[in-house]
Amino acid sequence: MKTSRANLFFLVLVIAATSLFASLALAHPGSGIVVDRLGHIYFLDTGSGLWRIDTRGALSHLSPLRNHWLALDANDGFTQARLPTDPGRDWVITSAGINPTLLISTDFPLVVGQDGNLYYPSARETNVRILRANTRGGTASFITLPRSVGGTALGWINGLATGPEGSLYYTEDNAIRKIARDGRVSTIATVSAVTGRPATPGSEKSPYLRGLKIDANGVVYVAEAAGGRILKITPDGSVTTILQLESPWAPTDVAIFGDTVYVLEFTHDAGDDRTTWMPRIRKITPDGKSTIIVTVDQMPGARPAKAAESVSYNFLSVEFWDLLLRSVFLLT
Repeated sequence: MKTSRANLFFLVLVIAATSLFASLALAHPGSGIVVDRLGHIYFLDTGSGLWRIDTRGALSHLSPLRNHWLALDANDGFTQARLPTDPGRDWVITSAGINPTLLISTDFPLVVGQDGNLYYPSARETNVRILRANTRGGTASFITLPRSVGGTALGWINGLATGPEGSLYYTEDNAIRKIARDGRVSTIATVSAVTGRPATPGSEKSPYLRGLKIDANGVVYVAEAAGGRILKITPDGSVTTILQLESPWAPTDVAIFGDTVYVLEFTHDAGDDRTTWMPRIRKITPDGKSTIIVTVDQMPGARPAKAAESVSYNFLSVEFWDLLLRSVFLLT
């Protein structure tokens, strides 16, 4: 019994510590902002959930799901459809609202394509596949993505968006790549790290490209979180910085409505307390004028009056070891 209990204790210790370190390594604010055909803006705040800004500027709270990625289902194809599920129960895709339906993802970017299908990357695979799900509940592999532009295993993508002529675009850490309708992959641009500025707190890599959108002419707008930049990339690969933020602010995603660009920004830190990541929404007009249109202070109930304690456990804390000991003795 003593040996069995000791082995179990060690196993629980390893699992708990691994989970703790993994959660810290993957901690980052949400990346989700979209605009519907009427000009309503929807965005995810990782600390409070899904919000909408109507055409008059009024805010409403649509969902308490504090997840990371957001997709617009403009034709409501997935409102009643069976959404993909994870057999390992690590990730979840959830629908919210109707007219339009919003799809919220816990672990990876996703997008509804021009063909009405849902596209998202495979999880826990070194060779990332783009999966395609239809509204009848069927899911199939669309394409296996190539290795990163640097030649290493890809492992993850940071953003996914639709483009002209049925194409998809995605971001690696330092590159934007295009998937043509027939599955061919090309590199639109590679991006260098910004120099001479403080890095965004908690950023372990630079550059760090995240959410992106593509206009009807194939112009890419992308958030580069580590450098605090919004980049505009033309089809010929020319890269221009249209917004430069000061640390600790970092953009995580963009949305396009006509000639106007909207930016989701967060204060960033290295912790895993989502209530410390403060959101705001910025509007950039064609003349280059930049205006903050929403801050967390205008989002009633988004943050408690007193900052909530982090739900994660410090590896050296009394609470952490108490949790381990309770787990061991309850299981034995």
